[in-house]
Amino acid sequence: MPVINRIAGYADEMKAWRRWLHRHPELGFDCQRTAAFVVERLREFGITDIHEGIATSGVVAIVEGRGDGPTIGLRADMDALPMDEETGADYASEVPGKMHACGHDGHTTMLLGAARYLAETRNFRGRVALIFQPAEEAGGGGGAMVDEGVMDRFDIAQVYALHNDPSIPAGRFETVAGPIMASVDEFDVVFDGRGGHAAFPDQSADPIPPALAFAQGAQAIVARNRPSTAPLVVSVTQVRAGSAFNVIPQRARVGGTVRCFSEEMRDMVEARIRALAEGQARAYGVAAQIGYRREYPPTVNPAAETAFAADVARDVAGPDAVSESRAPEMGAEDFAYMLNARPGAYLFLGQGEGPFCHHPAYDFNDDVAPVGASFFARLVEKAQPL
Repeated sequence: MPVINRIAGYADEMKAWRRWLHRHPELGFDCQRTAAFVVERLREFGITDIHEGIATSGVVAIVEGRGDGPTIGLRADMDALPMDEETGADYASEVPGKMHACGHDGHTTMLLGAARYLAETRNFRGRVALIFQPAEEAGGGGGAMVDEGVMDRFDIAQVYALHNDPSIPAGRFETVAGPIMASVDEFDVVFDGRGGHAAFPDQSADPIPPALAFAQGAQAIVARNRPSTAPLVVSVTQVRAGSAFNVIPQRARVGGTVRCFSEEMRDMVEARIRALAEGQARAYGVAAQIGYRREYPPTVNPAAETAFAADVARDVAGPDAVSESRAPEMGAEDFAYMLNARPGAYLFLGQGEGPFCHHPAYDFNDDVAPVGASFFARLVEKAQPL
């Protein structure tokens, strides 16, 4: 079954919503204006069971079906990125230093499009929880909403989400059972030595040699400490020390990121980071302050729900436009917190070739919004049929 006719009928309105959101980007948890826009649209659709201010600016709206049944959750992220836009579009960001460069304006629009259809037809049992989430890009808004009890409060039994992908053809769906997005951790190691004159290094405790040795050792974790079949990225992205050519600095800092697909791998890498930092500090007679922060967990799709979601995608896009063998990637996604709390699935929706996400010339393809909205709507009707 292709794009739903009713949703296709208001595609131009969806485009207008998306472009308004694009002009007014907000960051992190501070998505108040975006949330107000969402709530205004939901009320226009006749939805009255609306809960605001979750995780600061998150919104959950409940649509009642016809007859008893479970509650299915549909999630869209609302936040933008702290960067300047270079699309040249007449609806470009009006806020300097903020831009919807990852398509969250499109994700919000797709869920609004589905909300309108579901509120009009209510051709399903049970309930739908429409989850509009802040702070996906930074801050873990998905985890914050779970921590504030949305899954239990609204009795959500399963939960689904879409993300656009500019690297695959418009309207194509891709997903995979098991890990689909990596975890993300950050390390920040400060080597504290004793600064001094560069001409008299023996009178100092130079923090630069242990910092460089640690950076080199950290990069070797992938080659020497992981099973050869297990994906892992350890990237040193910051090395900072010194202010003059003739001064040995007091301290040197090394920072970076870790990406993988299992808690066991995260444990191993953290232990190696700590051991390397402590060992180099002792070897060079300096102190080490070791910071290791576990951010988003891996996004892992349960097999049954992923297969179900792929079947729904085939109903919308056709059997040749759906893949269940997408290669897992090292980017991270805080929908992982929701999938840790409830079964469901995370899928990518192609939007056609163009600048990739987080590029200043990126722009969401409005033509695929009705496809995503139809997927969400059919997902509900097929999961909870009358």
